[in-house]
Amino acid sequence: MRLLRTIRLDPSDTHVFERAAEPGEWAVPGSFVFMNRDPSTLAGKMRSAFRTGFLGIDTLGWSTLVQVVNATHADRAQAIELLAYRLMEKYGAPDLAAAAAAAEEEIDFAASLCDQGESTLIAMQRISEDGKIRESFRTLKPREGEAPARAFSFMEVEGEDDPPAADINLVDLAKGKT
Repeated sequence: MRLLRTIRLDPSDTHVFERAAEPGEWAVPGSFVFMNRDPSTLAGKMRSAFRTGFLGIDTLGWSTLVQVVNATHADRAQAIELLAYRLMEKYGAPDLAAAAAAAEEEIDFAASLCDQGESTLIAMQRISEDGKIRESFRTLKPREGEAPARAFSFMEVEGEDDPPAADINLVDLAKGKT
């Protein structure tokens, strides 16, 4: 089985998001965070989290990228349990049973994104369209063969057929301009 873990390739997440996830947290897309909000009213770092953030379930921080990793059934159970508690304490789930059911659904959705090979990186773009939240995912896979000597030469991008709905300027996002 495979699940998603947060990864930090550089310090940009600590500037882009109000709270950055720590590297190595179990992660879910986290759209439920925005369900009772009008995304058009989001600004600054929360808007950045809406647009591109995966939710790390340990810290409830955000990560631009997640990595597909092998996991055990015990890892899955632990992730569901932790997310269920987070749903109760932070997002008002009525009881542990309801929170556990919602957490299992979130973890299963995250696992459904893991049909790529281990170590594949996944990025997301989230938009609001006609009152609905829409997510699209892009994968970055290690190239076949010998490891390259230069940074940024080791990935191939899949899912780039559709151009992004909006241009994202990381410098402006880091400065809180969106």
